[in-house]
Amino acid sequence: MREGGAGIWEGVAQHVERPDPTLALRVRRRLNARPKGLFIMTLKLNVRGAILVAAAITGLVTLTSPARADRCDDSAKELANQVDRLKVNFRARNVVYLSHPAAKELSVACRGDKYSIELYAKGDRKPKPEFYGLVGSMAAIVFTVTKDDTTTGATRCLKRMGLLRGDKITMRYRRLNMECTRTKTDASIAITRGKDE
Repeated sequence: MREGGAGIWEGVAQHVERPDPTLALRVRRRLNARPKGLFIMTLKLNVRGAILVAAAITGLVTLTSPARADRCDDSAKELANQVDRLKVNFRARNVVYLSHPAAKELSVACRGDKYSIELYAKGDRKPKPEFYGLVGSMAAIVFTVTKDDTTTGATRCLKRMGLLRGDKITMRYRRLNMECTRTKTDASIAITRGKDE
């Protein structure tokens, strides 16, 4: 009997399929593979749906981000609020023109080729102490440096012009670039801060 019984189990074992060892590898490869139709599906998107999604995203971005004024506008408003008798005249491109009784011309400019912000002031050929004070207080507000430092730098730059040094002086004081020029009738100073500072 034992011989007959063993023969039956051998016959059953022949009919039962053994699992293919490469089957597990094939299944694993399919799970890690990229879907074949993904690229084609993205190309067949509905155009109206894409426009609607883009419009919704744009609407959300504009609602969540507040309107931001330009740095020149912010600086000009802050100057007008903190300096007595200073008025904002008008804006042309990236320059805001200001007026004050102690100066002939005043302006604040943003985003030049070599600077991030510039303060320009023009006064008489021999500036008065009021002009020095005005330039110092404006530069202190625009560049967030102490008023004493900016007044000292502006005074040094404007007073260096003369017979020995000429009518154009360029200097650097407290990480500010100062350029003073003088003509027969007036003197001007341009204070800038570089883009990398």
